Amino acid sequence: MDDGDSGRRQRPAEIDNTVPHSARIWNYWLGGKDNYRVDQEAGDRFAETFPGIIDAARGSRHFLGRAVRHLAGEEGIRQFLDVGTGLPTVDNTHEIAQRVAPGLPTVDNTHEIAQRVAPDARVVYVDNDPLVLSHARALLTSTPEGVTDYVDADLRDPGTLLEAAARTLDFDRPVALMLLGVLGHVPDDALAGSLVGSLLDALPPGSFLTLSDGTDVSAARRNAHDRYNSSGAAPYHLRSPQGVEALFGGLELLEPGVVPVTEWRPDPSPFEPVPVTTYGAVARKR
Repeated sequence: MDDGDSGRRQRPAEIDNTVPHSARIWNYWLGGKDNYRVDQEAGDRFAETFPGIIDAARGSRHFLGRAVRHLAGEEGIRQFLDVGTGLPTVDNTHEIAQRVAPGLPTVDNTHEIAQRVAPDARVVYVDNDPLVLSHARALLTSTPEGVTDYVDADLRDPGTLLEAAARTLDFDRPVALMLLGVLGHVPDDALAGSLVGSLLDALPPGSFLTLSDGTDVSAARRNAHDRYNSSGAAPYHLRSPQGVEALFGGLELLEPGVVPVTEWRPDPSPFEPVPVTTYGAVARKR
């Protein structure tokens, strides 16, 4: 992190470890250590109903990696706005990834992937969870040539979010907007589309949207989310694959379009991609 960023808002961490939280449950599914027993229990109950969630979580992280590598490499993007980033992947998540998929890229964070391709890449993470905030400030460090920053803001307040991100990013140059696993917390389709539109409206042509979310194609996953949503945690609502695709309205989808995330330009492997019910895509703003 850039400790000289005077614009970053400071807020004391007020972490509630009595209610499960999606970012910490996600960290648990990825094999991380930044979670509490309440998150582990909720994650285990979810996986009992829908075991495929583990593959979906890991598949989503590898999708992030492939998308960012493509954007920083082939597309030449040097600015990334990662909204709803969740907890940094640290501790034993790299070891877990190599056991699950030996030889494939590990589940690094956006800035690590982007700055490995382009050391001068500038990355802004956005989340509104105090545990994520404290870990991000401690762990998300940048290359000397680039910048990595964290914005404490809410997706539902795009104006404030963009104002804060503009302290680090130049919105006159293309930006890759990353929305992975976050819009399920916005149940209303019209509102979700409006929020995506508001963020994209601030970005110039040549920018990109990378988006993924869970879908309702599996009855087991629908049941697992119904149970999770009644636990007191922030609800997460599934959309149809068509509903996910609608969030890309007006953009140019890159091949292969909106597909299960494990099928989006998979890395070379002797194994077929594991089927998952989380769908995603990358699209260009013209």
